[in-house]
Amino acid sequence: MFNVDDYIMYGMTGVCKVLDITKEKLINDVQREYYVLSPIYSDSTIIKTPVDNNKILMRNIISKEDVASLINDIPNMETSWIDNEKIRSQQFKTMLKSGQCEELIKIIRSIYFNKEYTKTIGKKSPQADNDIMKEAERLLNEEFATILNISPNDVTSYISSQIPQ
Repeated sequence: MFNVDDYIMYGMTGVCKVLDITKEKLINDVQREYYVLSPIYSDSTIIKTPVDNNKILMRNIISKEDVASLINDIPNMETSWIDNEKIRSQQFKTMLKSGQCEELIKIIRSIYFNKEYTKTIGKKSPQADNDIMKEAERLLNEEFATILNISPNDVTSYISSQIPQ
């Protein structure tokens, strides 16, 4: 269970702050606990979700040590490419929904390297790949930015400066 003032990853919404934990009565006089969440990097939307919600992934954000370890491992992380665009898109969407930073990095690296390759042969990468990469970058940058106390826009340059050469 999360506590008030915790920062969590909430599905595809991204980083949210737990503002409150409330109890509400439902129809049968049954009480249910809810998290009241505020997305950190989006408008002033407030989200109420059951504490026992198992449909949307909720997890603690990773630690500063985990960020450093992940960044250090980036050059050694595998990339995978599936030539069939439909199957590739499904695979990347599954990885995206997992919400795991390592999976997000694998998506970004795989699409990035394929984009570089397609440029050399005079082609463009599919828009679906670009959209998935953009979403993976958003989620990863938001989480890293929250942990590192920097802007999401500064995460890419931060990572570049930390990768061992």
